[in-house]
Amino acid sequence: MNDDQLEGKWKQIKGEFKQKYGKITDDDTTYAEGRFDEMLGRLQERTGKNKEELRREIEKW
Repeated sequence: MNDDQLEGKWKQIKGEFKQKYGKITDDDTTYAEGRFDEMLGRLQERTGKNKEELRREIEKW
């Protein structure tokens, strides 16, 4: 999965959450994006894998 596909998937998820939970704002989802990036960085640090390897692994889950 490339960055464009991940971004598209994330936008779909954000839209679904906004529909289901009307109080969720763009600020909330932007915060979550930052947390995801932070998590990827920490996983890279701990596992020694690059972002693409981790994204493929996450995609399999």
